[in-house]
Amino acid sequence: MAKPKTDPNYKVIAENRRARFDYAIEDDLEVGIVLTGSEVKSLRENTSNIAESYAAVEDGELWLVNSYIAPYERAMFGHEERRRRKLLVSKKELARLWNETQRKGMTIVPLVLYFNHKGIAKMKVGIAKGKKNHDKRETEAKRDWNRQKQRLLKQG
Repeated sequence: MAKPKTDPNYKVIAENRRARFDYAIEDDLEVGIVLTGSEVKSLRENTSNIAESYAAVEDGELWLVNSYIAPYERAMFGHEERRRRKLLVSKKELARLWNETQRKGMTIVPLVLYFNHKGIAKMKVGIAKGKKNHDKRETEAKRDWNRQKQRLLKQG
């Protein structure tokens, strides 16, 4: 039996659009996230923000810092909006992330928070290096040139 093109369980909750502008993303990785019940309910209503957040390796664990998940109104036991949330990765990946951040001066930036095809909350994080202002201008110039090129090709 053919699988439908759009999966009803897959749903993007929050996206960090600014990350690709501010950072040069070298590699990305899908990680799990530890959430409470009221946080999951709130995410199902699309009430979160990961724009100002980052991930850090501390005491042999990966943590998401400063992410916002709005409180769920009908929850009996609520949650703290900006608490640190544990991210789930394998030991091998954790060692690689620690190596990248400590030795090479990279940053772990959250890119997308979403529910996968099984309905489980996942996050895509990127290993990134910060861009300088001239790098940002160069990226913007390339993007503008590509747009202009597409317009010219479209016109004939």
